[in-house]
Amino acid sequence: MAVEFARVLDPLIEWVYEQAGENPLADSSILPFAHERGMEDTQAYELLRYGESKGLLDGSQSSMGEPRAMLTSYGLEVMEERKRRRSSPAARSAAARKALLVWLWRQKHDGTHFPLIDKILKSDDSLFAGDRLTLSEMDRAAGYLLSKNLIRGTTKVSGREGPIRAEITTEGLDCVEHYEGDISAYERRNNGGNTTFHIGENTGNIAANSRDFTMNATTNKDGIDPAAVVMLARALRQATPALELPEDDALEFTQLATRLETEATGGSPDPGRLQRWGGSIVAILNSPVVSGALGSVLAAYTGTVLPGLPAA
Repeated sequence: MAVEFARVLDPLIEWVYEQAGENPLADSSILPFAHERGMEDTQAYELLRYGESKGLLDGSQSSMGEPRAMLTSYGLEVMEERKRRRSSPAARSAAARKALLVWLWRQKHDGTHFPLIDKILKSDDSLFAGDRLTLSEMDRAAGYLLSKNLIRGTTKVSGREGPIRAEITTEGLDCVEHYEGDISAYERRNNGGNTTFHIGENTGNIAANSRDFTMNATTNKDGIDPAAVVMLARALRQATPALELPEDDALEFTQLATRLETEATGGSPDPGRLQRWGGSIVAILNSPVVSGALGSVLAAYTGTVLPGLPAA
């Protein structure tokens, strides 16, 4: 059931958040949620424990007859961030383009030629931060992909920016198979350049697609130094283009760096928040989406400025 629990955890977090209404930390029975998905009461308790193990849910108000859940402060933070991403036109646009390209790649490999674009709305590919993207967003994405020669279309109708039927091109296949559908990374593929990356009193500049660099770091290893955290955050933001992250990851990465800086300059920084956001940054830096040595160097530097992060 672990796989099933992982699949429904995000919808559960959303459901608990909606049930809480104006009191975001109110608790609710999760039995209705579980029963709608064909789960028995015992499985509902197991699902709640799974959510607790991820730090997202608090089941302390449960009884022998009813599993009750409330969001933890971290769970609430996750939901607020999810809502913020949903409301970002730029993030939604980037997500729609990538989703449509990957969906057309799947259609191609399934032997479906020139499928109706509208059909993506019936698949999980059209979900973004728990919300389904709209037909108009997919239509704009189709128009953009067509202009980049990543797809080709057969029919256009009045009022639509893109084709109503489309198929992925050879360029689109390369983008999906070699760049995981990240269009920005695909377009930067032929760019090059080296840089020297200095972390210290002056982080300097970091050029996109950098491969060779040196790092000179000066940090306080005895604890969390707010000035060092600010320096780290600015270096991370400057390094983002060089990491060639997928668009969604790049957005999350820069937001986490900004949170670090804001918290460090707020007068009374919360070590727990800094550690949590630092851990998320290290997770991205150590993930398969980051290539080259720069990610490892930045992960090590983050662990130096924020000691005590989980090991990679």
